[in-house]
Amino acid sequence: MEAGSLLRFAAASGRFTPGEAKLAASQASFLCHSYPHHYTWLPFFQICSKKRAFPRPIGNRSFCTESTGDFFNTSKRRSRGPVMAAKKAAEGGKKEEGKYKHTVDLPKTTFGLRANAVVREPELQKLWEENQVLKRVSERNTGDRFTLHDGPPYANGDLHMGHALNKILKDIINRYKLLQNHKVSYVPGWDCHGLPIEQKVLKLMDEEARKELTPLKLRKKAAKFARLSSHRFGIWADWDNPYLTLSPEYEAAQVEVLGQMAMKGYIYRGLKPVHWSPSSVTALAEAELEYNENHVSKSIYAIFKVTALPPASTTLLEEFLSDIYLAIWTTTPWTMPANAAVAVNPRLTYVVAELLPNPEGTTEVPLNGKKAKIGNVLKSGEKKLYLIVASELVPKLESKWGVKISVRRTFPGSALEHCRYIHPINGTECPVVLGGDYINTESGTGLVHTAPGHGQDDYVTGLKYGLKWISPVDDEGRFTHEAGQFQGLNVLQDGNSAVVSYLDAQLSLLLEEPYKHKYPYDWRTDKPTIFRATEQWFASVDGFRDAALEAIKQVKWVPSKAVNRILAMTSGRSDWCISRQRPWGVPIPVFYHVESKEPLITQETIDHIKNIFADKGSDAWWYMSIEELLPEKYRGMASQYQKGTDTMDVWFDSGSSWAAVLSKREGLGYPANLYLEGSDQHRGWFQSSLLTSVATTGKAPYQGVITHGFVLDEKGLKMSKSRGNVVDPNTIINGGRNAKEEPGYGADVMRLWVSSVDYTGDVLIGPHILRQMSDMYRKLRGTMRFLLSNLHDWKSENAVHYDDLPVIDKYALYQLESIINSVKDSYESYDFYKIFQAIQRFAIVDLSNFYFDMAKDRLYVGGSTSFTRRSCQTVLVEHLVSLVSVIAPILPHLAEDVWQNLPFQYVMEDGSVAKFVFELKWPQLNGRWLNMSADDVDFLGTILQLRSEVNKVLENARAGKLIGSSLDAKVFLCATDSSTLAKLEEMCMASNDADALHRIFITSQVAIINSRSHEEAAYSGSYSDPSSGEIWIGVARADGLKCERCWNFSTQVGSFVEHPTLCARCYSVIDVQQPLPAAAGVN
Repeated sequence: MEAGSLLRFAAASGRFTPGEAKLAASQASFLCHSYPHHYTWLPFFQICSKKRAFPRPIGNRSFCTESTGDFFNTSKRRSRGPVMAAKKAAEGGKKEEGKYKHTVDLPKTTFGLRANAVVREPELQKLWEENQVLKRVSERNTGDRFTLHDGPPYANGDLHMGHALNKILKDIINRYKLLQNHKVSYVPGWDCHGLPIEQKVLKLMDEEARKELTPLKLRKKAAKFARLSSHRFGIWADWDNPYLTLSPEYEAAQVEVLGQMAMKGYIYRGLKPVHWSPSSVTALAEAELEYNENHVSKSIYAIFKVTALPPASTTLLEEFLSDIYLAIWTTTPWTMPANAAVAVNPRLTYVVAELLPNPEGTTEVPLNGKKAKIGNVLKSGEKKLYLIVASELVPKLESKWGVKISVRRTFPGSALEHCRYIHPINGTECPVVLGGDYINTESGTGLVHTAPGHGQDDYVTGLKYGLKWISPVDDEGRFTHEAGQFQGLNVLQDGNSAVVSYLDAQLSLLLEEPYKHKYPYDWRTDKPTIFRATEQWFASVDGFRDAALEAIKQVKWVPSKAVNRILAMTSGRSDWCISRQRPWGVPIPVFYHVESKEPLITQETIDHIKNIFADKGSDAWWYMSIEELLPEKYRGMASQYQKGTDTMDVWFDSGSSWAAVLSKREGLGYPANLYLEGSDQHRGWFQSSLLTSVATTGKAPYQGVITHGFVLDEKGLKMSKSRGNVVDPNTIINGGRNAKEEPGYGADVMRLWVSSVDYTGDVLIGPHILRQMSDMYRKLRGTMRFLLSNLHDWKSENAVHYDDLPVIDKYALYQLESIINSVKDSYESYDFYKIFQAIQRFAIVDLSNFYFDMAKDRLYVGGSTSFTRRSCQTVLVEHLVSLVSVIAPILPHLAEDVWQNLPFQYVMEDGSVAKFVFELKWPQLNGRWLNMSADDVDFLGTILQLRSEVNKVLENARAGKLIGSSLDAKVFLCATDSSTLAKLEEMCMASNDADALHRIFITSQVAIINSRSHEEAAYSGSYSDPSSGEIWIGVARADGLKCERCWNFSTQVGSFVEHPTLCARCYSVIDVQQPLPAAAGVN
């Protein structure tokens, strides 16, 4: 039942006078609108609220208000009479119903319950900008400098949820560090070079314009590409001075890094196979690959005729020489024209396998649902075949080829070294060589077709044996003239098929079958790559690998398991190919001798080019003459040299940011305190930054690294336009075309979502999750509104000293300090989801359900200047200032909105007024609040548990129509433990009204009795725990009459001639000359 329905039910229950019933019914909708966070809750938060917000040492148990029945019972068991009556009277109700309206302290605030974030957040951002709050706060801070270095995203598209997650995480950390008195300067960056931007530019041009495009023209167009800002996410950064990888000073610093590595001997030019993307027409580094798990290759089993045997193998194989073949298996038939050898593993055992004819003569063999095509050599059955294969693979090959195999000889792989065979395409004689552990029996035949121009292992083996080799494939992936009859064919398409057909026609094909496996794709074009030997520039990782591995171990990695990933990638990576064959990038500043092709790269040439780039930018490489580009020492030889056209790998661009930004910009520091990017950057920016930094300075560019996962939809699926499941951050903030289906939540709701997820893995987002976040945000806003509205008349001189506070108020401060310490620990460890949970439980549930609920009586009707009201306001001020600081890094707009609606000036310790929320510092540790007596903490925990049980009995009494609101009730308590009994009696006789049990239970009276039953108690229950024993609970109708002002029942109503409808407390508030009798609520 909703809160409004409950109130209307109470109004019609027969326990009210006709006037009261009318009043209650008329105010139901007002209550629900003004204080919705007291009456609504989500199942999602019910689950989360059962977790501890912080440790409370109360014996063997912990107290935490649960969002179960008693949370919903708030409206059922609480009377809001004084506020409602005053409110109605203020709105024009009958005068007699608001007789004491001027004596009730109604909540007042300019802070709205509705955020109106689409309008309000930009206003607050403008306020920050106009007052330069970030600069102002950072310059005033006296702590150490904190540098979170921004990894540069590509400036080639719209901002998406991945950007939102990344930038907001960074901003939460930076804002927290500001509150911790650090000097913070965050410089956003953009990666402006590389193929993605080049392709974006080309897509915007027609075919004619592309034909006339020169490298220089393309560079000018790419340089103008828009760079989007995440400013609207509420990100504080130096937006006016970002770093761009295309800026002259950045490019100069990058060339300086290259030069330092070259002078140390880490940069070299070599002809070796690299990942090549025909679709992008450039070499790629490992970090630019994505592995497609579902790629299907055309694999073949082929045979090569053995022509000669070494002396060591003659006696073994001579009798088979006329009909013996090497059997190989490959998933890249197109590499056959480049074959230079066949490799075997010397530690494997091989056999001469005689193939008996296929009796059925089939042309297709079923293989796990796939169909394999039998080659002509098997179909004919005319040719006698002795094949050399690995012994272990004989059963598998027999089944796969559909033949019978008879083993005729067995020998070690080493015996095959220096055998000779005929190349299946060009007819040349090639050797059998010994390879390494890459030759195994997991698949294939145990013999590997070796093409040094198309594979790393093949290349190493080729170097070992001095093999002559070719790579007959051009930049676009087509066979060159070196491939003979296959020239012009695409190696991944018709060229592959043509090679297979040729082998079959030459009776060299045993079997063709589709093979599904993981295969490298170009991450930009999402198309297959090839291995292709070309002359490229490399960074020799071997030269500084050990230093890099040691540097990794000195870094703090979050999550901690990330260190294993970066260690594995760094220890196993090959030399880094840093050259690219694209015009849009930073040129590798090398000159080549016209005749010898020898490269010219010296300290003088590097320094000269660096100075030119710093002044003119890297475009100068394209429009300046060689004579101008060469330093004075070499200008006389300008005619002997030509400029290189290769550009640097974009990972070298971004990987030099530590040198171009951290080491150059004022206010930053090297190494950075922190890098934070997606988990894919272990093989990208994290690694390229590490390698360039270690190679030149001997240390990592970062002290800590945080990685986050990817953003998926609510079902855990990758977002894509084709699926229609893309969540746009701008739509979250500003809303979509259909305001009902896509409301504008504002940036803070999105930031709240970021804080709620465990970002170390993949995270989910969608409409349902956003509604949950919006609901929590609204409730948190309601909590802050309650604090503001009840401090409308607060003055610092009215603060009550801690020693004089009621025990219940000290306990509230104890809880507050505990939660602040818990949240601080979570900020320090970057566990933001724990902060989300803590704020949810404490600020929304615990405060509203416990302290605020009890506080309303003394705040509204306790008297404007009463001790209990001022003590409560003292506690509320501390909660407001502390909570606004705690939430500010995550919800800066909400925190600032609260602060701008503060009804009083907040003066800091240095005497200055905090005009903006971030001028506050993180709440200082108050050990005194935490040093509250352990006995008091323990017993108050018991009282709050007892309160929950009392509420259950009150609800039963309400359901049985014994009472309407909780103020209609009198509670009886009987404790079996004498110590507990004494403490309960002491609370009933509390010296101040705030600590009295009937105020804590929100009933009119509480009586401590010696018997477990009482004749008046129509409803009962019990509570027990090991430390307090069993406490019996009884509920009866309250004694006396109902006070017109506070709606409490009292036997003293009617005792005051001037105000016959008031209780003693209310009478003392109205007529301050008459003292309030002690223990007015106790019978």
